[in-house]
Amino acid sequence: MEDLVDLAAELIAVRSTADRPADLARALEFTLGVVGPGFTVERFESHGKPSALVRTEGSSGPFRVLLNAHLDVVPGADEQFTPRRDGQRLYGRGAQDMKVAAVVMASVFREVARAVPYPLGLQLVTDEEVGGFDGTGHQVDSGVRAGFVVIGEQSRLEVVTESKGLAHVRLRATGRAAHAAYPWLGENAVLAVVAGIGRLLERYPAPAEEAWRTTANVARIETGNQAINQVPAEAEAWVDIRFPPEDGDFDRRTKQEVAEHLREVTGVDVEVRALGAPHRADPDSDDVGQLRQVVRDVGFPGTLLRKHGAADGRFYYARGIDAVIFGPGGDGQHGPEEYADLTTVEPYRQALTAFLRTVSPRWR
Repeated sequence: MEDLVDLAAELIAVRSTADRPADLARALEFTLGVVGPGFTVERFESHGKPSALVRTEGSSGPFRVLLNAHLDVVPGADEQFTPRRDGQRLYGRGAQDMKVAAVVMASVFREVARAVPYPLGLQLVTDEEVGGFDGTGHQVDSGVRAGFVVIGEQSRLEVVTESKGLAHVRLRATGRAAHAAYPWLGENAVLAVVAGIGRLLERYPAPAEEAWRTTANVARIETGNQAINQVPAEAEAWVDIRFPPEDGDFDRRTKQEVAEHLREVTGVDVEVRALGAPHRADPDSDDVGQLRQVVRDVGFPGTLLRKHGAADGRFYYARGIDAVIFGPGGDGQHGPEEYADLTTVEPYRQALTAFLRTVSPRWR
């Protein structure tokens, strides 16, 4: 385990954020180095985001099992890219989400890929934090298929069979400029956007505690106005919406349909920049059952879990392929004190290895 932790620390030190393409490539090459030589590496790129698909030499056709790991992280302070260990915690940007898991997956793939009696793949992507469309989405659109997909996002060895969909939305308003001393002569676009946000949050209020329902987060409000003594004539807000499969206003709707719905709710113009489906895997399937069993064998309960964050499993769900999230533990995701719980790393490695060695080579 210590070797894996050291490798993860090296990977955390790579500042692989969306705005640093050279570091995204560095993170990908580093992880391919963990896999090592002797495998076939198929490379992809979409809108400047590199990704890779690793398989044993000579294997072809759909994978029986596909391991999926993302190597990009959200922005953080400089010190977060200097990993530090405190007892059984490894701190740093991406420690929990999900560079430790990525290193474990690469190591496990290297160990078992040639030994299992079925085609096993490792999918490495660099854009999950900005939607996943140019990584997993692009590879799936290019024909990558599997019988079962394991995504190494953090779960503390619980098995996630459901996660929410997402809609990245821009609310916009146009008003009329005027001198700030005479506001009645203008129309304040910022106030129009703020009123629209208020109506949106009345429809989708922030829950006081965990709740399996649609939520909306206002991430940014901006205007091009440059003068304090001017009524702004235009304004925009960025909103991140997460929704479960049960919400018919979003699930299986087009971008246009979602925009129309949100225009009715907010009373302002709406552009849906990204729309990702929720994901669900059959909790009663043989593969999920086998994964839960090996988790129990290493001393964890093997419980099922729903996740509120969207993940790349939705690209497989849309193609009728079961995907689960299964990863080690930690806390502080996207925050200043993000860490991986190192007590879960070895059990995670053991459970993932046991699953790959014992899962049926056939699938329906």
